[in-house]
Amino acid sequence: MGILAVLVLAGCGPKNFGGDAHSATAGVLREALSTSLTTLDPAIVQDPDTNAVLGDVYEGLVTYDATNQIAGLLAKSWTATEGGKVWTFKLRPEAKFHNGRSVTADDVKWSFERACNPKLNSPNAPNYLCDIVGANDMMAGKAAAISGIRVLDPLTVEFTLDKPRAYFLKKLNSTCACIIPKEAGLDRINDVKQVIGTGPFLITRYVPEDRVELDANKNYYLGAPNLKRIVWPIVKDSSTRLNLYRTGALDTLTVDRQDVPAVQRDPKLAPQLSLEARPQIFYIGFNETNVAALKNRRVRRAIAMAIDRERICNVILGGVTPAQGFIAPGVTGYVEGYKGLPYSPEDARKELAAAGFPGGRGLPTLQLTFRTQTPDSQRVCEAVANNLRQNLNVNVQLAEKEWSAYLDARNKRKLESYFLWWGADYLDPQNFLSILLASSSPHNYDSYFNAEFDRQCEIGDTTPDEAVRAKAYATADDIAVQDAARVPIFFQKEAVLVSPRLKNLQTNLFGQMQHVKVSAE
Repeated sequence: MGILAVLVLAGCGPKNFGGDAHSATAGVLREALSTSLTTLDPAIVQDPDTNAVLGDVYEGLVTYDATNQIAGLLAKSWTATEGGKVWTFKLRPEAKFHNGRSVTADDVKWSFERACNPKLNSPNAPNYLCDIVGANDMMAGKAAAISGIRVLDPLTVEFTLDKPRAYFLKKLNSTCACIIPKEAGLDRINDVKQVIGTGPFLITRYVPEDRVELDANKNYYLGAPNLKRIVWPIVKDSSTRLNLYRTGALDTLTVDRQDVPAVQRDPKLAPQLSLEARPQIFYIGFNETNVAALKNRRVRRAIAMAIDRERICNVILGGVTPAQGFIAPGVTGYVEGYKGLPYSPEDARKELAAAGFPGGRGLPTLQLTFRTQTPDSQRVCEAVANNLRQNLNVNVQLAEKEWSAYLDARNKRKLESYFLWWGADYLDPQNFLSILLASSSPHNYDSYFNAEFDRQCEIGDTTPDEAVRAKAYATADDIAVQDAARVPIFFQKEAVLVSPRLKNLQTNLFGQMQHVKVSAE
């Protein structure tokens, strides 16, 4: 590629994309972000790009290892008693914060109470920490502390749950369960100088719309990373990201599906490409709160049966896994071969007519929103809009939003319908069903309600018997599919490029793990 082309590409990306950020430098890993970080606070983060960065900075009690099993991180051991209602964790005595102070059980208790403090207003704590006795009282401003967390000694902390919860240990993998020191304070963390974690890297620079830089924590309690630095240039345009990888300015990249065929035909890039299954569901969401027609089950079912997901997955996206249900492969409770609502324009038209909108007459234009600067999302939404126009005579208006504004509108239930994805925080069906669609869940942004769905989720949530849990969640999954609570479109299969200069890059179902062992030549 010529010099002029390289300069043009650099101009499309970060403002100062030079130095070790552009040239391959030993010990420096370069991996692009598609958007600016939405926060620097682990209790607030809701998006995968920000999580990818903060996962090297903050840590919780446990994590998932390379075999997708729970392993200790800040906790060296734990025990469950009273049928899984009481959990006791022993901390690693060598664990230290970035400021050099040892991690204590007081910090663990304080971190959970900080996340539940109404002043912080975490969007995640109501779902991820609500099982701990007293957590809801604190979030409601009725208590100054969480009664279900006890410090037994400087390195031992005990959690008491409202009921036995088989998924509780897995839930502690969530970012909002990360441990930060008391001196971090209660205010939201918005500045690099405020960031104090325990992870293998420290954030040393963050320029919104430009880049994030992490430096190795040489005093990391599990051993210093092999890398010296990770640079995350913020490059919103997918074509620019791919060209930066081609020119050697990036070391790893998740490729948009539209670009996969070209990469597979490239003799240099093809050997560096792998297709990796992820526990992620992409779906069409419906806002039943303020769109009267979407409260009608038959309308939702008509929309679901009018969408040709096979064509979307195999033709438009080039070979991802069509989703019939909501539980992703690799997650306990996924049912191989499950058939949900079929693609059937004829049946879809019958459902719409039975709902009172024959031939689409009387049904208002539906706005379908997707995230800006995501070509794959746009292509899916265009296909969905065409399906609904052709099969149901339903008008669809496409809209796109910048990522932070998108999340804010979703959280405030201002979107009519939307294309979005959910990536597992932990490998349990509770994370896909109860968290997202139970009527009591703060993450049920669509106001979906089915009493039997709730009942089955409650059985799965509270019994320790895995066979009983699997059956209950499979039933709940089918109820949500038949109700068209949302329309599952596909399960993610990421196309990932990795440069040969990277060695020992550890991954699991979630993607890249902490960058402790990886090296860059």
